[in-house]
Amino acid sequence: MAAAARRVGAESSATRALILEAADKLIRDEGYASVSTRRVASRAGLKPSLVHYYFPTTDDLLVAMSRRGAEESDRMIEQALQSDDPVRALWTFLTDPSRIAMALEFMALANHREAVRTHMAEHCEAMRRREVEAFTRLLGERLADGADCPPSGLSVVLAGIGRALVMEGGLGVTSGHAEARAFVEQWLDRLLPPKGQPAGS
Repeated sequence: MAAAARRVGAESSATRALILEAADKLIRDEGYASVSTRRVASRAGLKPSLVHYYFPTTDDLLVAMSRRGAEESDRMIEQALQSDDPVRALWTFLTDPSRIAMALEFMALANHREAVRTHMAEHCEAMRRREVEAFTRLLGERLADGADCPPSGLSVVLAGIGRALVMEGGLGVTSGHAEARAFVEQWLDRLLPPKGQPAGS
């Protein structure tokens, strides 16, 4: 007979949220390699068995943290895409350095934890689909007729340049950053000119 599934605490639990917050602070202070059931429990002021109740494995905890960050990113991206100037709002989000510390930790973590890598890849693909749909609605044939980068390519270009600016900036590298920003912003001005001005002018 198959073993009964192990019970896991409710996602809405305040204790679960406390554990995730403790793990978040531990990673920010000491890096992802510092995360263990015992260390997180100590930081949260809980018994290790209680952490295990909500997160049976370390991967469970790390994936939950990845999901938590993804949900926050999704909320901010949705705000950008619903704004009056969605492409520029998204560009501002992609070049915001406030999340650089955790982004770097989770990119490194994904190299060592398959479960985290899988979740991050799935989230990135879903995020790109939403962006492509928004760009297609907004820019229509201007991105689909071959004259400019198609919607899927625009999503990659903005994310890639934004990621490079943020990650290099976190290392203190800024060479070429002003020029790259200016290039992207001029390109967006051509694609999305001020009201009353024709595209490409």
